[in-house]
Amino acid sequence: MKKIIVFLFLIGIVGFGCGKKGADSSNAAVDGAKVFKQYCVLCHGIDGKLGVSEAKDLSVSTKTEEERIAIITNGKNTMTPFKGVLSEAEIKAVAAYTITLNKSH
Repeated sequence: MKKIIVFLFLIGIVGFGCGKKGADSSNAAVDGAKVFKQYCVLCHGIDGKLGVSEAKDLSVSTKTEEERIAIITNGKNTMTPFKGVLSEAEIKAVAAYTITLNKSH
C-alpha cells in the first residue's frame, strides 16, 4: 500500500509539471500585452519609447513581425534573448503586440 501511495504521489508531481509546460506550448491565446508588461517595460517602457540600455523605440520601429520574433528570441546588442525564458507562443504574442505600439501601422 505504501508503494502505491508513493507511486501516485510521484505521478501527481510529474503530471503537474507536465501540465504547466503543456499550457505554455498550447495553441491557447497568449496576452502579448501582459507578457510585454512583465518582461519588456523595464527597458522599452509601457509605450515602447523608454530607451533604457539602448532599447529601441518601438513606437517608430518598422521591423516586420518575423524580424521582431527573431530579435525577441535571440536578443540583439544589449537585449536579452528570451529563447528558453518565454514560450514560442509568448514570443509571437509579444512581437504582435509591439507592432501595435507603432501608431503609424
